[in-house]
Amino acid sequence: MPPFLVIARLTIQESSRRRLLLALLILTLLVVGFSAWGFNKITTMTRGDGTPLPPDQIALLTSQLLIVVTFMYSGVLALSAAVVAGPLISAEVESGLLLSILARPVRRSEIVIGKWLGLATLVAIYAAFAGSLELAAVDWATGYMPPHPVELLVYVAAEGLVLLSLGLLLSTRLSGITAGVIALVAWLMAWIAGVVGDIGTGLQNQALENVGVFSHLILPSDGLWRGAIYAMEPDTFIAAMRALGTAGRANPFAATEPPPLTFLAWVVAWFAIALTLSIVSFRRREI
Repeated sequence: MPPFLVIARLTIQESSRRRLLLALLILTLLVVGFSAWGFNKITTMTRGDGTPLPPDQIALLTSQLLIVVTFMYSGVLALSAAVVAGPLISAEVESGLLLSILARPVRRSEIVIGKWLGLATLVAIYAAFAGSLELAAVDWATGYMPPHPVELLVYVAAEGLVLLSLGLLLSTRLSGITAGVIALVAWLMAWIAGVVGDIGTGLQNQALENVGVFSHLILPSDGLWRGAIYAMEPDTFIAAMRALGTAGRANPFAATEPPPLTFLAWVVAWFAIALTLSIVSFRRREI
């Protein structure tokens, strides 16, 4: 077995023994149960005259509430990825554990790739598990299923992988707490920059719109989040937002278009660049 796969397996085993995963599992089950109760209440809502809401309005309300719940999930995933990735390299350097590992015929690049691959597997599994459980609860409570559920899970998982990659890169130079905090703040700033870009689109202000464009290039987490939003919206809502023109794109919790293929290609390149920078930075660090 290649050394990086061995390190990936050990990283998964070590992370699985932490209480963070157990806490995430318990919190996920609680949130899914509570949200299922909330979604079920939507089906009992009535109009002012006492008549039940039509199915299209129930689908619209459900999709908007699902977007809010998914935003919370993405925040938890981003926080967890940043917290776990922050001390991934720095903690083992400070403890001297890497000295015993590097004494063997193991390259530093294999350590970085193995640790990234191990945590990336956990992030993808959690995103798929929590997302599928939430979608099943929504379907049970309201009968609504997003138009693109698979794409939704992929976008949310990719957003977590962006924070994981950034945290790993920072971990090669900074302490665990510092790297985790910076990665999380960067995620929040990217989301705010995306909102500013949307406002610029609505106001037809090119300078503000460029803020969102540049933020998507520097840290593509917000662009992936917009893809997740698009995957959750019903077609009727998307058509209504498109009819509003530029004003419809100014809503930070709405997306009128899926992420372009050029952006998705850049995301793949961004992962490669971030991982390469992590390897180069770790190689130049004295241990």
